[in-house]
Amino acid sequence: MTDAALPLQSDADQRAIAILRRKNAVWRRILRDPPAAIAAFFLFLLVAAALLAPWIAPFDPYASNMRYRLCGIGSARCAQFLLGADQTGRDMVSRLLFGLRSTLAIGVIAVMVGGGIGTSIGLLAAYYRRLDTPLMRLVDVLLSFPPILFGLAIAAVVGAGLPGLVLALCVTSIPTIARIARGAAASVMQQEYMEAGRAVGLGDGALIWRYLAINCWPTILIYMTLQLGQAILLGAALSFLGLGAQPPVAELGSMAADGRKFLTIAPHVSTLPCAVIFLVVLAFNILGDALRDALDPKLRQ
Repeated sequence: MTDAALPLQSDADQRAIAILRRKNAVWRRILRDPPAAIAAFFLFLLVAAALLAPWIAPFDPYASNMRYRLCGIGSARCAQFLLGADQTGRDMVSRLLFGLRSTLAIGVIAVMVGGGIGTSIGLLAAYYRRLDTPLMRLVDVLLSFPPILFGLAIAAVVGAGLPGLVLALCVTSIPTIARIARGAAASVMQQEYMEAGRAVGLGDGALIWRYLAINCWPTILIYMTLQLGQAILLGAALSFLGLGAQPPVAELGSMAADGRKFLTIAPHVSTLPCAVIFLVVLAFNILGDALRDALDPKLRQ
């Protein structure tokens, strides 16, 4: 290692320490904000319940028993079912746990994959100026389609089912994250340490991932958290329309669609999945707003 690289390496170490301290400060700020702390704790419980669904579900979510068909909440006829039964006599608690498991998995996979691709597009567009125009015009084309319409088109071409639903949500997550990443990266590109990196001979890969990406992650993380709630909502909407999970797979959107025929006689079959979707999206939005407040330097002052 040359002597010229030592100051830059020291600066990188100092930035890594500063990022670690900022993470701790972010969590302290979230825990001091009651709505954000409640949302974070609620999401922790939901994720734990989804992961442990095969072990904590009281009944088999796919076992039908027409004897308990459309059994209501608190009904003496099916006292063993805490939240009643659906149109084929399946336990609603077990169905909700497995439906939450599927819904969260779909949203997380879609945002991780789509957000990763969108982040890469945004960083490359900001770093390589010659790629900025073609990449961002492609993003503009994707943004010109309403997410629900774009999701319907992709799901219709690929076919109904979870693979098509995940692909549709991945593609719809790309353009928004790409624009956010490009805006954040364009600001970082003007910083002096980027010029210092070039001066000591660092390659493009090191500058992009060690300096550009690491300084853009707070902004990207905020919008990926918010995008997760939107992906879950869009995935539930597509499943509600019949383009997502197919019977008998438990998924909150498809469960809500299956129960809409029985709203007058057994409203719990449809309203319970809708309530879970509402609470999950609300919690992600509250947590995303709290992360924005904690990571934005202007709001921390």
